[in-house]
Amino acid sequence: MKTINRWYVALAGVFMQVALGAVYAWSVFRVPLSKQFGWSISEVTLTFTISIFVLGIAAFFGGLWLNRQGPRIVAVTGGALYGLGVFLASFSAYRLWWLYLSFGLIGGIGLGFAYIVPVAVLVKWFPDRRGLITGIAVGGFGAGALITAPLATHLIQSVGVLKTFAYLGIAYLVVTVVGGFFMLNPPDGYSPQGWTPTASEASHRSGHDYTLSEALKTWQWYALWLLLFLNTCAGISIISQEAPIFQELAAATAVVAAGMVGAASIGNAAGRVFWAWVSDLISRRATFAIMFILQAVLFWCYPNIATVSLITIVSFVVLLCYGGGFGTMPAFAADYFGPKNVGPIYGLMLTAWGCASAFGPLLIAHMREVEGSYRGALHIIAGVMAVSVILPIVISPPKVHEIEPKSAQGAAPVAV
Repeated sequence: MKTINRWYVALAGVFMQVALGAVYAWSVFRVPLSKQFGWSISEVTLTFTISIFVLGIAAFFGGLWLNRQGPRIVAVTGGALYGLGVFLASFSAYRLWWLYLSFGLIGGIGLGFAYIVPVAVLVKWFPDRRGLITGIAVGGFGAGALITAPLATHLIQSVGVLKTFAYLGIAYLVVTVVGGFFMLNPPDGYSPQGWTPTASEASHRSGHDYTLSEALKTWQWYALWLLLFLNTCAGISIISQEAPIFQELAAATAVVAAGMVGAASIGNAAGRVFWAWVSDLISRRATFAIMFILQAVLFWCYPNIATVSLITIVSFVVLLCYGGGFGTMPAFAADYFGPKNVGPIYGLMLTAWGCASAFGPLLIAHMREVEGSYRGALHIIAGVMAVSVILPIVISPPKVHEIEPKSAQGAAPVAV
């Protein structure tokens, strides 16, 4: 049987992630929905929060299902649910609960199912480029908003916000379902022709394919969860308050601040590819350490920046690191726990994304209300980032030990 070209799988994964990443363009719907139906910005924004929180949970169950039934069925189902959820949002006129149910819950479940598949599949197809290939795939997720935001804005002005949901929902469904059909695992024992891991690569990789239960018995799984949580908290706190921060610190007008948000957001997509590529060269540990150090310095300097150009550059680098966490962590998990069960192992780890999406924005918003400025919150995040540097320095691959001879009790090797 002829093996499919792995680059076709990669390309399909990128197209899927671009469609899924369109969820990050939610901000363009906030004002039109608020004006047309009288909902507050907070009520409309909750739709996005529900969607991302559900994504984190659904990714875990999608990873479990993927291991049992294969990636194609999970990808196609996820894509169908995501497209359907967005389409059904077109029937939300004056029914806020329906918007939460359709775009938030149904769309969020589809997002989680579909998001985990390209990540879990591509680390198996590209053991020689784990960081780069997962970075490219989730880079598509980060780029989704850059493509969708102007398109959605044009459609809203042309046909209205509800019809825009209908058109986009159909488009998302087609792209993700077609892409999902290409999501197949490589043959058992697959390795690119002529490739063998270097000594440096081997030293950072586990020689054992952990099950989920084995991974959860190691402290390293929780350390990786915490790495993702801390990095996401920092970046998403800025994403949630970008325009107000720019207006407060740099005295930017609303129009200028909106342009600054767009420019800085490019970092979210670029960082997923850039840092993932870097992690293949210098190790995942060193990559996270550098990202944390950079953010510690930048968050400390934030309150003292008063020019539009400089604060845009600083925000771009912060979001570069934010995206870098998502680009690097799938390969990190595959390195430490093996690629075979990375679907459920990394899928459960994505709950860090949902938790950070709630905690980070709440922290910075609360501190802003209490202090009347962003200075205190930004300095707290800088301190957290500085302390967090310790984590990637001390973490190392888990070890597998034979704690009881297999022949004596019929026991298998146990991971500790």
